[in-house]
Amino acid sequence: MSHTVVIKDISDITHDVKRLRVEKPSGYSFTPGQATEVAVDRDGWLDEKRPFTFTSLESDSLLEFIIKIYPDHDGVTEQIGQLTEGDALIIGDPWGTIEYKEEGIFLAGGAGVTPFIAILRDLHNKGEIGNNQLIFSNKTEEDIILKNEFESILGSQFINVITHEEPSGDHIFLDGQLDKDFLKSHINDFSQAFYICGPDAFNDSIMDVLKELGADPDALVFEE
Repeated sequence: MSHTVVIKDISDITHDVKRLRVEKPSGYSFTPGQATEVAVDRDGWLDEKRPFTFTSLESDSLLEFIIKIYPDHDGVTEQIGQLTEGDALIIGDPWGTIEYKEEGIFLAGGAGVTPFIAILRDLHNKGEIGNNQLIFSNKTEEDIILKNEFESILGSQFINVITHEEPSGDHIFLDGQLDKDFLKSHINDFSQAFYICGPDAFNDSIMDVLKELGADPDALVFEE
């Protein structure tokens, strides 16, 4: 089932990432980590659907999406980047296989962090962050999505990996890639749950390395 929802607010999160808050259809329900297919309510784009994750919580009055914009691509995100308050999106039913199971380590590459935003917000609201940790890989410091919020929620359990420049902030490590040596030196328990989301190459590489280091394949949570 599809719903046409009006955009109530648009703001910039980083130089190329936007936050959109839209109407929430009556009775619309989802769980943290889920996504939906989104199309732009404009002629020529109604059938161009792309998956985006909800970053809002079930209890919020509006639905929120945090979306990386690719202005050089003649695609859906380029169109979204042109939208203003009062424009509309078309969304479908919620779906997704990234679901919180137990304490563990969240490994994110770039905009792949979006499924983890609602999960970590939900845990924080419940006072259940516990020992969960987020290791977040980005090209530059200005690419880090919701840096201040993650620092507030996770403190020292929020670790950034910056791959294309010399980093300057606290809790930031420079290590070219989230590779085997990095994970081996920063993780001492590979029997816990791991949540992985990023580009396909990132996901495949991380899962292969985790398995090599002894992680249980059944404890790897990712979008199938």
